[in-house]
Amino acid sequence: MTQTPATQNPTGTTTAGATASSQKPGQRPSNNRTVGRSVASFMKLRELPVTAALIVLVVVTYAANPLFLSPQGIKDLLLNATIIIILAVGQALVIITRNVDLSVGSMLGLVAFGTGTLFQVMPDIPIIGAFAVGMLFGAVLGAVNGLLVTVAKVPALVITLGTLYIYRGLNNAWAGGTQYFADDRPAAFGSLSVDTVLGFPLITLIAILVVIAVALYMVGTRPGRDLYAIGSDPDAARLFGIPIGRRVFLVFLANGVLAGLAGVLYASRFNSVGANTGLGMELDVVAAAVVGGVAIFGGSGTVVGAAIGAVLLTTITSALTALRVDKFWQQAIVGVLILAAIIIDRLASIRTARKLRVSEARDV
Repeated sequence: MTQTPATQNPTGTTTAGATASSQKPGQRPSNNRTVGRSVASFMKLRELPVTAALIVLVVVTYAANPLFLSPQGIKDLLLNATIIIILAVGQALVIITRNVDLSVGSMLGLVAFGTGTLFQVMPDIPIIGAFAVGMLFGAVLGAVNGLLVTVAKVPALVITLGTLYIYRGLNNAWAGGTQYFADDRPAAFGSLSVDTVLGFPLITLIAILVVIAVALYMVGTRPGRDLYAIGSDPDAARLFGIPIGRRVFLVFLANGVLAGLAGVLYASRFNSVGANTGLGMELDVVAAAVVGGVAIFGGSGTVVGAAIGAVLLTTITSALTALRVDKFWQQAIVGVLILAAIIIDRLASIRTARKLRVSEARDV
């Protein structure tokens, strides 16, 4: 009688023949091994550490200051995180492809001031029209980045550092000393940051929908999965026929669209927009993505993790403010989190490579 061969799955556990040989005839397979693998997979989720850190932070802060989780406190936490969540989702797409976009803060500033100008020039424009114009504006700015990166073949870090200053300079020249305030915009537009549904501000619900839509795109479509292949090994992705230039261009375009959306929401959320709107925000966005488990070297991470990272960073600021901790320590803690995320990612990469070498040696 021929014995059923045993095979190994990616976790290294033996299946098929080994399992069959240890069972009596008619006995149903045990679910213990399946449950064990599920638990092991859950424990390896990149989002787990940042989620745990967020929960611990909230619990500790609430214990010290119960007002931290009051209805208004929760609403403020959500509002503070909304803009960064949307920007972090776009940044995650870019970083996964082994690129980075440092111009997101400047793009947001241009679109936010453009939204204020739009309502000043066309006060009767529908709110949905303002969103469409803002996202189209962001798409143009993102497309410029994408073209320069893919056509000129210059590293994205250099390109977007340059466009950061170009876009900021354009915003300064355009705005000058002009600022648009809440009274210059329709009341319904400002209500997006005030009205709630089931306790969630409307603009936060928009951010959640963005996260869900992009996450489904990444795991449920071929172009979305291609982004991971590009970030993991561009040369191999090219050999497999993946159109790297087109994918990367579309990623920068999508990032621009999301920056445009964030710029419109920024104009709704805050009392004023001007030349300095969004200044320095790009560093917070990159930090949120990296802390949320998106590998800075590309090829791994999720937009959900980036969104959780954004919530964590904004919650840290709110928590330390509630605990009356000096602002210097807030920035220092964020820096420590970034370094910890990079070190953990590097250690995980080394561990994975070692397991692959051991597995290949066994197969020889």
